Amino acid sequence: MCIIFFKFDPRPVSKNAYRLILAANRDEFYHRPSKAADFWGSNNEILSGLDMEEGKEGGTWLGISTRGKLAALTNYLQPRLDPDARGRGELVSHFLTTDMDSLSYLKKVSKEGHLYNGFNLIAADLRWVCQAGRGRDLWLLWQPQGVSNALLDTPWKKLCFGKQLFLEAVGRSQALPKDALVAQLLDMLNNEEAQLPDPAIEDQGREYVQPFLSKYAAVCVRCSDYGTRCEKDCLPSSSGASSVSRQLPVNSALAVVLQAQGRLPGCPHTAVWGPGQISLCQGPMLALPSLALCPWPIGVSG
Repeated sequence: MCIIFFKFDPRPVSKNAYRLILAANRDEFYHRPSKAADFWGSNNEILSGLDMEEGKEGGTWLGISTRGKLAALTNYLQPRLDPDARGRGELVSHFLTTDMDSLSYLKKVSKEGHLYNGFNLIAADLRWVCQAGRGRDLWLLWQPQGVSNALLDTPWKKLCFGKQLFLEAVGRSQALPKDALVAQLLDMLNNEEAQLPDPAIEDQGREYVQPFLSKYAAVCVRCSDYGTRCEKDCLPSSSGASSVSRQLPVNSALAVVLQAQGRLPGCPHTAVWGPGQISLCQGPMLALPSLALCPWPIGVSG
């Protein structure tokens, strides 16, 4: 039951404003094997966590590259999963490694959506393409957005509650140092207040038993065998350095902050390892002209 909040502004009015603020939780079974966020082996261009589940190896849920690509994924809550479907995490990995721009890539993905169980895919260079049973294109307005395991801004209570906290943090963003903003985003992502009852999530998940759904009604999920288990990251700072802070044991969230100038400076990257965190300098200019979001909820008409 992952959740993502983001605000994109391609033309920030102030040098202290941000082009993109993105905060996300990855919820997964604790026993599912994965690698923590790092550069991909000998590939010093792509930074992400990696799925190590047998048959799904190499997929990821959120990643960024020094070439200016960013992608994030949530699963769509649906009654029946196809056990033979392809791993959705490869959609993020393929985008980060392809030379296609985000709109071209999402058009390609929209033709292949039937090969996967339901998903929402966000890709930078950041316009909205929607395929939800009927083909239609929608354009994102430049206000904060939220997506969980339904369509964009579906009024799940946990999404509305988290979005309000996100709006409050975004409203203070220009007055806060980057580290303070990231701390507020991570506090938001660690909020465990259950938002119950929730008719919207109950209706979409009506094939599931009620106790199952009620466990996942908070922004941050804490269950015995399943929950929020993603690193927390920040990329990059206004001074040009990219920082990635990792909470150990892995149990928290991910926050991305891109400064108004949109720079990922320095190449090749260098790394300074400390207790529980990595500081990085990486990559060339990061260009984010638009935002693309492709939801593919199987069996749902839009």
